[in-house]
Amino acid sequence: MTKRNGGRGIRVLLAAASSVRRAGLEALVKNTSTLRLAGSLHGTLAVVQYVEQLQPDVVLLDLEHDDRSRESPALPALPRVQSGFPLVALIEEPSADWTAHALRSGVKAILPRDSGMDEILAAIQAAYAGLVLLDPEVTQNLASRIPTPAAQPAAALDELTPRELEVLRMLAEGLGNREMASRLGISDHTVKFHISSILDRLGAATRTEAVTMGIRMGIILL
Repeated sequence: MTKRNGGRGIRVLLAAASSVRRAGLEALVKNTSTLRLAGSLHGTLAVVQYVEQLQPDVVLLDLEHDDRSRESPALPALPRVQSGFPLVALIEEPSADWTAHALRSGVKAILPRDSGMDEILAAIQAAYAGLVLLDPEVTQNLASRIPTPAAQPAAALDELTPRELEVLRMLAEGLGNREMASRLGISDHTVKFHISSILDRLGAATRTEAVTMGIRMGIILL
């Protein structure tokens, strides 16, 4: 768990608009031996600046809805490829579109704001390990927007090759083409071929939809 940062614990930068919420999350980090508090921010506006300055291992965001708007709160503009920082988002009832956007933006874990401390800790550890962790209701909401013919799951599962299954699971981890190519010992071009084949076999339009369908079919375990 701590190999990447020299065994000093997972450094967490947290941001929450509520002082009560922030204090609770700070206590979680400080009282967990495998975590270190890199910083604690009031709100999310300065997250980008402090990510660059503090270089945390994980960013934990407590996102509040604007009472004047029904829209889900915006995420800080942290480019996934450039930043490389796993994000854990705590949010109430995110829409399917917001969830899909969050996953494309590099968010590794999405949980309700009323999640227990054990669940939040598991999300931080999963994000640090490069895994994707979604609350079951969030997953169901995201999966419900993808129309799936009744016979498709079993047929698609049978059609995917062992290598395509490997690539699909790596997509769920949020790996880029070069990372997958390096891990599998193949070329970037071959990775692109496998991804194209996966999308075609599953009838998915995007990588996110393919991952969601993999979750629904039990190919990907969160």
